Amino acid sequence: MTETAYRVRLAEVADVPALEALIASSIRGLGAAHYTATQLDAALGRAFGVDNQLIADRCYFAVDAGGKIVACGGWSYRKTLFGADGRATRDSTLLNPATDAARIRAFFVDPEWSRRGIGRRLLALCEAAAMEAGYTRVELMATLSGVPLYEACGFIAHPPEAHAVADGVELQFVPMSKTLLPVAP
Repeated sequence: MTETAYRVRLAEVADVPALEALIASSIRGLGAAHYTATQLDAALGRAFGVDNQLIADRCYFAVDAGGKIVACGGWSYRKTLFGADGRATRDSTLLNPATDAARIRAFFVDPEWSRRGIGRRLLALCEAAAMEAGYTRVELMATLSGVPLYEACGFIAHPPEAHAVADGVELQFVPMSKTLLPVAP
């Protein structure tokens, strides 16, 4: 595949169908080495999927290449750490930048576009936005396939956790955190 320029923009409600398709493709393509097909199917729409609150809060980015969304990711100033609209444990309580860590949320890349620096670019945008909002720390719940990216970007991994995504189906995730440091002028 030849290199194609891409642009990062805020995701919009009209993007939801394309985002859902991207998320399914991403998690099935990049997560298959770490999770079973049964786990992935059970997690789609619950642990993996669009969180419309992120779009409404204008904290979710879409990466567009030639009219196709090839990646997405965002950050949040709300308590929910991970999960799509279908996840029952969502909590839209506002976080306090003086005491809480902002959330890095819902990063997915089309497998054909992985390993091109798009995830790093999105992460840098999210960290900058969180710092601008007054946060000094960020945290996330990483998929097993996402851990290497986050570690390479300075996140510290904590012990893995199992989370139920459907009756009798659990997935392992890795909680991760990072202290944000201002960029020197």
